[in-house]
Amino acid sequence: MRIGIVGYGTGGRHFHAPFIMAAEGVDLAGIVARAPATIERVQADYPGLPIYPSLTDMLAAGVDAVTITTPPQTRRELVLEAIAAGVHVIADKPFAPSAEVGREVEQAAKDKGVTLGVFHNRRFDTDVQTLKSVLDSGRLGNIWRIHARMEQDDPATLEAGPQGGLLRDLGSHMVDQILWLLGPARSVHAHLDMIDLPEGPTDAGFVISIRHRNGAFSQLVSSKINHIDAKDFVAYGDQGSYRSSQTDVQAQAIFSGQRPVDDLAGWGYEIEDRWGILATEAGEERVPSRQGRYHDYYECFAQAVRDGTPPPVTPADAIEVLRVLDAARKSAAEGQEVAL
Repeated sequence: MRIGIVGYGTGGRHFHAPFIMAAEGVDLAGIVARAPATIERVQADYPGLPIYPSLTDMLAAGVDAVTITTPPQTRRELVLEAIAAGVHVIADKPFAPSAEVGREVEQAAKDKGVTLGVFHNRRFDTDVQTLKSVLDSGRLGNIWRIHARMEQDDPATLEAGPQGGLLRDLGSHMVDQILWLLGPARSVHAHLDMIDLPEGPTDAGFVISIRHRNGAFSQLVSSKINHIDAKDFVAYGDQGSYRSSQTDVQAQAIFSGQRPVDDLAGWGYEIEDRWGILATEAGEERVPSRQGRYHDYYECFAQAVRDGTPPPVTPADAIEVLRVLDAARKSAAEGQEVAL
């Protein structure tokens, strides 16, 4: 599958291109970039790779699929342009400003007969994959609740204004993770930490409590401007607990200049000192880290296109995430739990 990237900011450069290069059955066919400095970065990172001034030009040149990783407010129009051209699309998160717009885009893809996927790549995080293996093992018994925390000491990357904010950023990932682990939400209660910026009021942190349809409960906590770096999970079941405090393994490796294609076998593992702890009546034991593989997303997407099967994260999955985010914003504004 020949795939092009539209946008080469942090997302395109660090979380898409390296993992497309590492994925089997996928070729990076080009990048849309316009700013001179961005073009220079593409040329330095991938000498000889075609660079296009617009999505329209890339589509005219011919690709099988595109990843849209431009700022959120531009995403809807670009995704619809690619769909109209009959090209398969991966939309970065959040793939729409609301669940309603998400349904519109989903229907457009269905009408055109193209595969539309959403890049909730953090299902493929090391700690999430390890937690999923613990839940699937049944050793915790009936799952009562999961608490998750993803805090980053990274004020510079907080997207400002009402169309930005942390809820749409890390909130998209965390809600997708917990819905994947525990299933659909029944109700949502949320608190948002708001700050005033020149671009407008911006949510800079959040606490989201979710009651799931299966009876489980989850709580998600995140911040970016409070100078905390933490990535924690604690799961409680009627047979024990599991807790982990791992690092953002794949992101840290990427930002240090490593690439998965250079060591696919060794990529994405947490060091033993940070392995999670499973506690049951039998005692405590360290649970070996599962491999984190963001490139699996691209391999699964390519397979879905070839087979006509659902992509690794479907528009329906992403719409459920957007429904929770919409409910969280309403809950925070009204100070009450919102039923879904």
